[in-house]
Amino acid sequence: QVQLGESGGGLVQAGGSLRLSCATSGDTFESYGMGWFRQAPGKERDVVAAISANGRSTVYADSVKGRFAISRDNAKNTVYLQMNTLKPEDTAVYYCAARLYGIRAYSDPAMYHVWGQGTQVTVSS
Repeated sequence: QVQLGESGGGLVQAGGSLRLSCATSGDTFESYGMGWFRQAPGKERDVVAAISANGRSTVYADSVKGRFAISRDNAKNTVYLQMNTLKPEDTAVYYCAARLYGIRAYSDPAMYHVWGQGTQVTVSS
């Protein structure tokens, strides 16, 4: 199965931008639906954005619509999360996840069976 590695997290001021990357290896990337999730201390892991295996379907959390964009580059076996106009409430550990035969963009974390280790995003006010 695919292995995942996130990068791009860090500390940014409110209103700033970050781009997260999730590089994959070990299997056919274009067969996997991909998702970005986040978890803040004391809270559940929730979807941020997801994209289907063919890239034609996406889904976003209401709180990030218009600010974040998920994309995938099947030639580079990588999925991205562009985050703009960041807010302090976006502070969390961000996880990349993969689902084999992801024909849709799935927002339920239970639909994913491969997870990365996470990358911290901290937005200061």
